[in-house]
Amino acid sequence: MTLYKQLLQDYNLFKEEGVSGRYVRYADIQILLKKLGDEFLLEEIGESVLGKPIDGIQFGSGKIRILAWSQMHGNESTTTKAIFDLLNYIYKYKKEAFVISLLEKCSFYILPMLNPDGAQAYTRVNSNKVDLNRDAQDLSQPESRILRKVFEKFKPDFCLNLHDQRTIFSVGNKPDPAVLSFLTPSMDKERRIFPSRIKSMQLIAKIVDDLSDLLPNRIGRYDDGFNINCTGDTFQSTQTPTILFEAGHFPGDYQREETRKYVFLALISVLKAISEKSFENLDYNKYQAIPENKKLFNDVILRGVNSENGIVDIAIQYKEEVKNKELVFIPIIEKIAPKISRFAHKEIICENKKITINHKSILTENVIVNKIALNGVELQFKCE
Repeated sequence: MTLYKQLLQDYNLFKEEGVSGRYVRYADIQILLKKLGDEFLLEEIGESVLGKPIDGIQFGSGKIRILAWSQMHGNESTTTKAIFDLLNYIYKYKKEAFVISLLEKCSFYILPMLNPDGAQAYTRVNSNKVDLNRDAQDLSQPESRILRKVFEKFKPDFCLNLHDQRTIFSVGNKPDPAVLSFLTPSMDKERRIFPSRIKSMQLIAKIVDDLSDLLPNRIGRYDDGFNINCTGDTFQSTQTPTILFEAGHFPGDYQREETRKYVFLALISVLKAISEKSFENLDYNKYQAIPENKKLFNDVILRGVNSENGIVDIAIQYKEEVKNKELVFIPIIEKIAPKISRFAHKEIICENKKITINHKSILTENVIVNKIALNGVELQFKCE
C-alpha cells in the first residue's frame, strides 16, 4: 500500500503532459511515440480503414508475455493516457529495482491506439461503423485482424483489454461512482471457472487489495455475460488469462485526468503481481465479492421543481460530441418524473421553485438544455 500511496503522491513526476483530456487522436500520440526511449521498440504493424498507422510498442526481455491494447473504442481514451504514463514511469525509473525486475521477468507488447479512425471521429466504432469489440470472430475489419495477428504471433500469457465506461455506473447499489471497474471475461455461456480464468480473477482481486484504501467504495466488477464476438471473451476462451479494465467517472472529473492516475496505479499493480507471481495464493472468490456495476447515475438531477407537469425531478445526461475540433458535453433531458430514484454526480435541490427550460414551462424529454431558470433566475450549471 505504501508503494501506491507514494506513486500517487509522485504522479506528476512521470505523468505524460503531452496528452490530456478526453479527445485523444492519433496525431496527439504520434509525437509521443517518436520520442520513446531506446528501451522501447516501436513498429507500425498495419493501417486502419482510412490508412492511419496502427503501432505496436515492445519492451522487456522476460519469459512472461503481456499483451495490452487501448482505444479499441475510439472515444475511450483514458487508458491510452495511462499507458503513456506507464511508459514514462518505466523510462524514468529504469535503474530502480522494481522496473529492472519487471523488464527482466516480462516482455510487453502494447497497442496504444487500435482504432485511430474512431479516435479522430470520437466514436465507439471504426470508420466502417463496426464495433471492433464485436468483431473478434468475423474479423471483418483490418483493425481486428491486426490485433488477432499480434495475439497469435506474440502468444501472450496475459492480456489487458483497456476501455472506458460511461458516467452512469455505480458500485453496486450505493451512491458511489465506479471510478475503476474490472472484468474477467467468461469463456462460455455457462460462465464456468477454468484455471486460466481463475488467474485473472486473482489478479483483479490483487488490484482491489492494492488500491481499495485509495479508492474506497469506488471499484466495481463489470458484468461477465458471455459473447464470443467480444475480444476478451475470445482470447479468454483460448485459456489466456484476460482482464478488462474500465476507466470510469471520478467526481468532478469529466476529462478523466483524475481517473487516469488510478488506471496507472492499477496497471502497476497488475504488472507487479504478474512479475512477482504474488497473486497465485489469493482466494479467487474475492473477485466475486467485488460489487457489480449498476446503471444508477445521471450527470445532473434537479430535485423538486415546480413545472406545468407538476412537482417533478428532472434527470439530465451529457452527450459527448466533437465540435470545431473540441469535445463538448451537451446536456439532454433524459427523464421527467415525480420522483427519480437514481443518483446524480451533481444534484440541485430546487425547493419547488418554478422552472423554465429554454424559456418554456412545459417540459419534455430528449431536449437539449440551453437555459434553465428557477423563479425567473437563470441557473448556472456546467459539466463538472
